[in-house]
Amino acid sequence: MRPEPIDEDLDRESSGKLRGKVAIVTGGDSGIGRSVALLFAREGADVCIVYLEEHDDARETAARIEKLGRKAILRAGDVGDPEFCESCVNQTIETLGRIDILVNNAGEQDEISGVEDMTPEKVERTFKTNIFGFLYLTRAVVPHLREGAAIINTTSIQAYDPSYHLMDYACTKAAILNFTRSLAKELAPKKIRVNAVAPGPIWTPLIPASFPAEHLKTFGKKTLFQRPGQPAEVAPSYLFLAAQSESSFITGEVIHVNGGQAMPG
Repeated sequence: MRPEPIDEDLDRESSGKLRGKVAIVTGGDSGIGRSVALLFAREGADVCIVYLEEHDDARETAARIEKLGRKAILRAGDVGDPEFCESCVNQTIETLGRIDILVNNAGEQDEISGVEDMTPEKVERTFKTNIFGFLYLTRAVVPHLREGAAIINTTSIQAYDPSYHLMDYACTKAAILNFTRSLAKELAPKKIRVNAVAPGPIWTPLIPASFPAEHLKTFGKKTLFQRPGQPAEVAPSYLFLAAQSESSFITGEVIHVNGGQAMPG
């Protein structure tokens, strides 16, 4: 990518907000997921990075986590497969000893021309990754979570201000919003918090992979800052929601990181 995304604030000093914690981050090989995994490690967490097939990117993320003095394990596979989700949880427990934080972040998007362009295969693939994967991995993780644990789901500005050329993707992001709020009600008695982050236009590898070059020239120009955000500008929201010391009385909520492009009520 040119320019390269900014995925880490190298001047940030750790305050140990996640010291001794273990996190699973899906889509952790690049983009927002990588930035979240690196920030969690900087704050003291060991991380299981779940990704589809970008092995080189995942290995780079793991190496950077280990350079920060934390442990990283890699799990490559399809989160839309419930058996794979179970295996991710089992390996995390076996290798890292516990699970405190789940970040459901893996996602797929493909630009379409409109509703007639939504083939069954494309729609099923998008839903399988973007919402079924969240459901399957959460189902596998919840029995292992303790009081004070956190689940953070990546929804999107598309859940609030959908684009017709991302119709199926936007539908999954709206489903994630509903999933977050209903799961928060279920897990509150166990003192497990469930929240979401709704990024706007963020400069990640997903963007040039999803849109033609012409679209990239104006990407992010609708924000009040007239630019896209960087992954490193999104990750602190996940840290805030993950840290019991910061957000112990927050559940069922969404943090909007969109440069003022949309201001949901």
